[in-house]
Amino acid sequence: MKGFGPETFGELNAEDYDLLHNPGTTEAAVDLLAVFALPGRTLELAIGTGRVALPLAARGCRIEGIEASPDMVAKLREKPGGADIPVTLGDMAVVKAEGEFDFIFLIFNTLFNLTSQAAQVACFRNAASMLALEASIHDPTTQRIDYQVLRITKNGFQLTPLPMRYAWPQETDLMAELAGLSLENRWGGWDKSAFTADSRTHISVYRKPTA
Repeated sequence: MKGFGPETFGELNAEDYDLLHNPGTTEAAVDLLAVFALPGRTLELAIGTGRVALPLAARGCRIEGIEASPDMVAKLREKPGGADIPVTLGDMAVVKAEGEFDFIFLIFNTLFNLTSQAAQVACFRNAASMLALEASIHDPTTQRIDYQVLRITKNGFQLTPLPMRYAWPQETDLMAELAGLSLENRWGGWDKSAFTADSRTHISVYRKPTA
């Protein structure tokens, strides 16, 4: 149809969208999507009026959206919790939300609103470019981070787990002390810059006392 752009659907349907376009599967969709959306950062393409995003947010999902229609976003903002969901305006085939996401999805024939194969391929590429290649689960009670690194190889995708336990400098000092060592120097980098509260790394030198 001549003149039909990414924002046109919302212009024509925003007012009655929730009444006319509920497939009756919202609860089941949210149940399944929440499995993938928690605990990471999630992006919904064509977030619309928030039919799926809002119940996901209510379950604790950190969800954002891309939406071509300001009219649809206005309907989202009118709903409880709708003002709290970040939305990037623009064509989902090309526009990017800020940062990387652990899970990106679209539902309910949304892909087919892009009316050429080239645009649909561009949408997949755009989504892929925003996906994080590393996901992690952080347990602050044990100071453990379980990473899952995604590697792209000639044989396809490979998931590589990387469990780690971090320790604060004061804790490493204690471990060194228990081993009979004492802290001699600590710097904020290999250039021997001062270690401060803003330092992102530390270089620590321990020495065994002379007898």
